[in-house]
Amino acid sequence: MLKFLHRLSEDRTPRRRPERRATARLDKVFPVWLEGERGAGMGVARNISEGGMFVETRVPHPLGAQVRITFPSASGDMTAVSEVRYVCHLMGRLADDARSCAAVHGMGVRFLYFEARPGDLATVH
Repeated sequence: MLKFLHRLSEDRTPRRRPERRATARLDKVFPVWLEGERGAGMGVARNISEGGMFVETRVPHPLGAQVRITFPSASGDMTAVSEVRYVCHLMGRLADDARSCAAVHGMGVRFLYFEARPGDLATVH
């Protein structure tokens, strides 16, 4: 009986899904400027890879929409034209206060192309 219960408890342990991502992710958080059919505003970029990233924003753009995402930098801004692949609205409660709610709104985007900055073409050989 003890062996059966032990085996049963092993079967209930959560299994890790195999990683489906084809490229490595950069686990950094940084501000971005968004422009699209729902207007313009700030967002917080997370989980960036070669092909796309997740952007937290109060009002995510709809699925399939094209969004210009500008990454501010002291050496010059960089802008990516992206497509919204999924939209996320998560709500929950904070662990230390059952009365407080927490929410995350955002969207996963796929980079379509990066816009050239003025002067960049002169440096291409």
